[in-house]
Amino acid sequence: MTLAPVKTPVVAKKMFPNYIWDIPTQEKVIYLTFDDGPTPEITNWTLDLLNQYHAKATFFCIGANIEKHPDIFRRTILEGHAIGNHTQNHIKGWKNNTKDYLKNIAEAKTVIEHQRLNLGAIKFFRPPYGQITPKQGRHLIALDYKIIMWDILSFDWDHSVDKETCLKNILAKTTQGSIVVFHDSVKASKNMQYALPRMLDYFNDKGFRFESLQDAI
Repeated sequence: MTLAPVKTPVVAKKMFPNYIWDIPTQEKVIYLTFDDGPTPEITNWTLDLLNQYHAKATFFCIGANIEKHPDIFRRTILEGHAIGNHTQNHIKGWKNNTKDYLKNIAEAKTVIEHQRLNLGAIKFFRPPYGQITPKQGRHLIALDYKIIMWDILSFDWDHSVDKETCLKNILAKTTQGSIVVFHDSVKASKNMQYALPRMLDYFNDKGFRFESLQDAI
């Protein structure tokens, strides 16, 4: 069981104020994000579900997965969702020097922009595992990236967290302006495919809408 909290503490947000943890707002808006795709078994299911609720989201994609599944990647864009860079090979910032880390991100950037239907430069980045050094962060911000972290961590990938607990934590902690992390990966599918439709139902009934970060930043 991981010891990280479901909701990011205010003190952590204040320690890294140059990263984006949530979107301050009084409106009933939630920002869903999905890491690690595109994955054939999961991303298409996710897109179908979002369409049912007229919900938009932000997908932080791995460059190598885009190369394997460009059709799913393009579908994500065509259906109005935002795209973020999640490195080329899902590497850990803490275990790579800044030069190698930035090179891997640049490789993913090239892949994304090649497939992105000429929609311009990508500006969102999320570090895999949330691992990024201060130096790496400064370099990325200097390159005009917005480093997107999270307000709510679903733990959908964590097999020590059962699907009911995953959902309960999300419903209890999410509020207006929350950036919520899910994963459109096979590893996370059991919890995510249980929690996501129920979350959409719950907050839709309360008058919330789901938007991409492109609409807010």
